[in-house]
Amino acid sequence: MNYQERENHFRQVADQLKKRYNLLSLGRLLYFVVAVALIIFLAQQHWSLALGWAILAIAFFLWLILRHRKVQEAEQHHRRLAEVNRQEQAALDYHFTEFPSGEQYVDPLHPYSGDLDLFGPYSIFQFCNRTVTAAGSNQLAEWLQVAATPEVVRARQQAVQELGPQLDWRQHFRAHGLAQPDEQAYQLALQKWMDEPFFVYGKKWMRWALWLLPIWGIAALIVIVPNYPLILVLLAVLPAALLLRQTLQQVNRTLEYTAKAESWLLRYGILIQQIEKLAVKTPLLQYLQGHFRNMEAQFGASQAIRQLSYFLAQLNVRNNPFAIFLNLIGVWDLQWVYQLEKWKAQHREDLPHWFAALGEMDALSSLANLHYNQPDWVFPVLHPEASLSATQLGHPLIPGNRRVGNDLQMPTHQHLKLLTGSNMAGKSTWLRSLGVNLVLAQAGAPVCAQALNMPPLLVFTGMRTQDDLSASASSFYAELRRLRAMLDAVIAQQGQSTGVFFLLDEILKGTNSRDRHQGSRALMLQLLRHGSAGFIATHDLELTAMEAENPGLIQNVCMEVAIEEDELYFDYTLKPGISQSFNASLLMRRMGIGVD
Repeated sequence: MNYQERENHFRQVADQLKKRYNLLSLGRLLYFVVAVALIIFLAQQHWSLALGWAILAIAFFLWLILRHRKVQEAEQHHRRLAEVNRQEQAALDYHFTEFPSGEQYVDPLHPYSGDLDLFGPYSIFQFCNRTVTAAGSNQLAEWLQVAATPEVVRARQQAVQELGPQLDWRQHFRAHGLAQPDEQAYQLALQKWMDEPFFVYGKKWMRWALWLLPIWGIAALIVIVPNYPLILVLLAVLPAALLLRQTLQQVNRTLEYTAKAESWLLRYGILIQQIEKLAVKTPLLQYLQGHFRNMEAQFGASQAIRQLSYFLAQLNVRNNPFAIFLNLIGVWDLQWVYQLEKWKAQHREDLPHWFAALGEMDALSSLANLHYNQPDWVFPVLHPEASLSATQLGHPLIPGNRRVGNDLQMPTHQHLKLLTGSNMAGKSTWLRSLGVNLVLAQAGAPVCAQALNMPPLLVFTGMRTQDDLSASASSFYAELRRLRAMLDAVIAQQGQSTGVFFLLDEILKGTNSRDRHQGSRALMLQLLRHGSAGFIATHDLELTAMEAENPGLIQNVCMEVAIEEDELYFDYTLKPGISQSFNASLLMRRMGIGVD
């Protein structure tokens, strides 16, 4: 069943549930009318019959409400499932702008994320991201920004391969997650509360007060109200009032951190329950699942999270105007603060691990979705040899019917490929294709290629350099700073198992041709001297003479364009040698700019 068929199926189920919901609404109304009428009739016979029926009627009515709510939740869940499949069908056609773009992760100073369009509109993150939690989104972004070790990459690959075919599980997981938007602020606030000191739990006199004051309050209502003046009732509730006043600021502080977490935690509990029920085989998935299952407590993490949500819901009852009576009689606020602090004492250390494991499962589910959607992509092989080989490697964001793949074989130690070509020949796209796939490979994701074998590499790019007005820096100076940062990284990695792989496009653009040529030569020789490898795209054909001066260290490659009868034909294919085609004059004439 494809995504379109699944969307139609889930919409049909949702429509059927909607009809059932409407029937239950009508049934509840009719039942209420009949129940009230029967109570009135039985009351005329005998009050005990009416009371007994009223109790049964109320119990059944409450069951109807719960049943009604479950049908509504099921309907909403199936509508979300239909929407998930609609979005995935659109994503297969490369319409994926509905997904979060990850703009919050944009970092101009990052070694490669800006040049490779990892984040922002129409980015790699937006293409891959199906996370439903803030923790999952952060985890996926981190994987794209920081290369993992080969051992971690292999563990993630195994997990992604196991989760890939689990389409139903992944879609139900996502649909549950979409029930409510997630914000990292909720988790941060809850963590602050977890770090707050106890003010009820652990105090023996407070526990006694929580037992005795409700007994005292109820006794006062039974004994004092019918027989004594009202002033004595006020005196009866005075102890509870004084205790509540003494702890009011601390209760308010607890609510400040937890007030918005009730429904959010309930959703997290459902997501964790989905993970607990999943049958897994790969070590990474078993390890993550173990965070939720291996507990000394009587029940699992999902139940514990739901319990915390319930306690918060009871504390939030204080916002009801009638809660003043619950507080004066039973110190309601402190009863639930005690339960919250008792929960905190038991799970203070567990909660961060639960959130981290949930985030990692969420991120793995996103990569598994990518694996499912792109079955022709492959998982790369990471090896210790200093060599890189790729077959039909292309850019992930170019649809398959327009994508042109290229083969590549090159050392990753002390080797530089100098890429020349005319305008629009595809040089920049090739650099980004290579860089993006190296990043995906070291995140544990499949790559857009028929094969990719590589060692661990630190990717560093220099393609887009803009003026930094805040620092009063020109684009040329900003580029020099980036090149200096890259050289520092190259020097730091010299002799290490992980080398720097650079991708540079038209370096030193902001100076005259003589300075650019001399500076480029000097930079290329420094990069080689320190053992790094990579590509440099350039229009400076004089630099191609360095291949003969540095045999085996520098290789000229090009991307050509054919011009036939004033028409341009691009094949976007990487070839050995120096570019012999030039199209700037033709392009200028097409734009109406005279060149004669």
